[in-house]
Amino acid sequence: MEGAEIMDGRIVSDRSPSARGRRSGPLIVTEDEALLDDLLRLCAAAGAEPEVHHSVPERRSGWESAPLVLVGDDAAARVRGAARRRGVLLVGRDQDDPGVWQRAVEIGADHVLRLPDAEQWLVDRIADAAEGVGRPALTVGVVGGRGGAGASTLACALAVTAARAGRRTMLIDGDPLGGGLDVLLGGEQTEGRRWPDFAASRGRVAGGALEESLPHLHALRVLSWDRGDSVAIPAEAMRAVLAAARRRGGVVVVDLPRRVDDAVAEALAQLDLGLLVVPAELRAVAAANRVASSVGMVLRDLRAVVRGPYAAGLDEQWVAAALGLPLAGELPVEYGLLEAQEKGAPPGSEVRGPLSRFCTAFWEQALTGGAVA
Repeated sequence: MEGAEIMDGRIVSDRSPSARGRRSGPLIVTEDEALLDDLLRLCAAAGAEPEVHHSVPERRSGWESAPLVLVGDDAAARVRGAARRRGVLLVGRDQDDPGVWQRAVEIGADHVLRLPDAEQWLVDRIADAAEGVGRPALTVGVVGGRGGAGASTLACALAVTAARAGRRTMLIDGDPLGGGLDVLLGGEQTEGRRWPDFAASRGRVAGGALEESLPHLHALRVLSWDRGDSVAIPAEAMRAVLAAARRRGGVVVVDLPRRVDDAVAEALAQLDLGLLVVPAELRAVAAANRVASSVGMVLRDLRAVVRGPYAAGLDEQWVAAALGLPLAGELPVEYGLLEAQEKGAPPGSEVRGPLSRFCTAFWEQALTGGAVA
């Protein structure tokens, strides 16, 4: 492993560029060099730096405190008698060894893995252990019932108000033709990675590395688009990036286009709930009905947010009923919003403004379970 130093069986440093930003990884116990090479490769793929020993570490806390323990099949006898704990995996290569299950029982292993078949599963487990998996983020999608409905404005305001309340917040721009949420937040020049950097993502993206790489605006992280040519985001990349964002906890807000393609379907599948922003006019309701039909094929919990001013004879209850959707609330008109944005104030930044009050009330309900029941 280039750049690594091993002392007393332990990897103590790795100065290679790929090692920067890695989190504490699993304890590996093996003398099988070929197996060790594979396990080190999988740890690198998961963004974790392991500790390697030939048997149970003399320091008992090393065995007990490691987030995950990978025991090579060759070392099963040497760890027999170690303190029982969760997160012990017995790893080997012989697909036809009938005695492996007995050895797993003897060391209290949770799983028996055979490489290379279990490589992707093991990478995911290593990454989970290194990052620490807690409660996933409450993930809310916002989509416009028609063009110009104000979905991007609401998505930004939801993210701004969540971050202002001290919640870990990530805003994801899922609409490549929307102009860029970083522009709406006044941060198009802010350094950080954009969607084209993640277009080739496959498998698993490390949540911590994703968060740290994105532009930091108004106390939240933003994944938007650059100013170059439009880049198609494959469904696999959308799945990997959004899953990484959710693993970080807090809240994730996703601004979505009205057209449901494979990538948008992947995003919809990971939402806890969706908000359909509908202006209170008949043509907008007709257009929103078609959007609701396509979005509802993937997302089970879709709710209407009705935006004034109201056409004659309409109110928010009528609009929601016409769409066959639960009513999430009425989005009031906020005069002076465009002028404030031109001066660098993002949507939702006016604490006493109607948009901010709507978003604050939404989060209070959603994060106590009321909006996601």
